[in-house]
Amino acid sequence: MQKASREPVPAERRSVRCLRTPTLYIFTSGTTGLPKAAVITHLQALKAAGGFWVYGATGSDVIYTPLPLYHSAASLVGIGGTIELGATCVLKKKFSASQFWHDCRKHNVTIFQYIGELCRYLCNQPMVENEKDHRVHMGVGNGLRQDVWREFLRRFGDIRMCEIYGSTEGNLCFMNHIGKIGAVGRSNFFYKLIFKYDLVKYDLVREEPVRDHSGFCQHVQKGETGLLLSKICSQSPFFGYAGSKQLTEKKILRDVFVKGDAYFNTGDLMAEDEDDFICFRDRVGDTFRWKGENVATTEVTEILGLVDFIQEANVYGVQVPGNEGRAGMAAVIVRPECRFDGKKLFSHVLRELPSYARPLFIRLQESLEMTSTFKQQKFSLVESGFDPCSISEPLFFLDCTEKSYIPLTSSIYDSIVSGQKKTLKDTLYI
Repeated sequence: MQKASREPVPAERRSVRCLRTPTLYIFTSGTTGLPKAAVITHLQALKAAGGFWVYGATGSDVIYTPLPLYHSAASLVGIGGTIELGATCVLKKKFSASQFWHDCRKHNVTIFQYIGELCRYLCNQPMVENEKDHRVHMGVGNGLRQDVWREFLRRFGDIRMCEIYGSTEGNLCFMNHIGKIGAVGRSNFFYKLIFKYDLVKYDLVREEPVRDHSGFCQHVQKGETGLLLSKICSQSPFFGYAGSKQLTEKKILRDVFVKGDAYFNTGDLMAEDEDDFICFRDRVGDTFRWKGENVATTEVTEILGLVDFIQEANVYGVQVPGNEGRAGMAAVIVRPECRFDGKKLFSHVLRELPSYARPLFIRLQESLEMTSTFKQQKFSLVESGFDPCSISEPLFFLDCTEKSYIPLTSSIYDSIVSGQKKTLKDTLYI
C-alpha cells in the first residue's frame, strides 16, 4: 500500500459511466444443472457491498470469510462489504470446522460469513468448555435451517444471525433484520415499492406455474407455499447469463399477470405469513409429489435432524415402479458415537410427519456429497435409486408390520418393484 501511486486512477480504468455495465462474471453453483456465468454489473456489486452496513456493521468490525471467493457471498458481500465499511477482513483459504473458533479468537473476529451447511458443521463438532469465549456478535449469510439455528445459539452464545435471501443472478433480495428463526426476511409497504415480487401457485406434476382460463398466473393465499417471482423492470433489472440467450430466457416468465410483463423465476418455493415474514420452503426441483401430496424436502430434513443419532440428512424423491410421483428417501450420516436405530426413527417419523412425507427408504453414508459452496447435491442420489444390488451402502425400508426401518434386502426390493409388497401401500395409513 505504501508503494502505491498517489496519482489519480488513469482515465482508461475509470471510463465506465453506466452502473449497468458488466464488471465480472460469477458462475452459479450448479445445484440445478450445469453452472452458468451470471452477468454481474457495477450496480449489483455496489448493492451487495452494502450488505454488512445495512445490518449495522462498522469500520471497527473484523469480518471472517472462510468461503470461496468465486462465490458472490464472499466476493461481493464479503470483500466488497469490507471495503465499503473500511473494516478488516480475515480470509481463510479453506473452511475448517475444527479451526473456526480458534481463528475467531486469534483474530478478534466480530462478524463471520456463512452459507449452506457451514453452521451445521460447527454444531457437529465435539463440545468444548470455551465455546462461548469469543467476540463474535453477528453472522451474515443464507441457508441456515431452523434446527441448526437454535442449536448454534445454544452452543455458541447470543450471536445475531442475519439471514439474506438472494441468488447471484437474481433481481431481488430479502433480509431478516430482527433474527426471527426460520425466516429469510420480512416484507413491508416500503419494500414492496422497491421490489415487485409475487408468490404464485405451482404445479409440481407439470413443473410449471398454475394459470387460469385467461392464461395468467394465480396468487397464493397468506401462509400458502408458492413459487417466488420477481418483476423485471428498471428498478429491478435482470442481466441474465453470458453466452446463449436461451440460458437467460429460461429464467424469465412472460405474460404472468398481464400481457407483455416479465418476471424472474427464482425457482424457489416460499411462504409469507400473516406478519409478513417470508420463509424458504424448498427448491422447485427438490420438492416432489407422493400419493397426491407435495413433499418439501427441507421440512422433512429438519424433522429427521431432531433424531439424536442423526448427524446430517439429505432428503430426495425416488421413482417406484407402478406408483405415481416419487417416494421419499433420505441419505443419512449417523453420529460417530451412535448406531442406527430403526425402531426409534420409525416412531419419530410416525409422530412428526404426515404419512405421505415419511421417507420410505434410508441410505446410510459416511459423508454427503456437497457443492463447493456447501449445498447438498441430490442428482446422483436420485439417479442411483434404492436398489441394494447397485448400492454398496446400507439401505433400510419403512416396514409398518415390524414398526421399524428394516434392512432393504434384494428380495424386499424385488417385491416392491413388482408391486407385491403390501407394506408400501400400508405406509399411507400408519
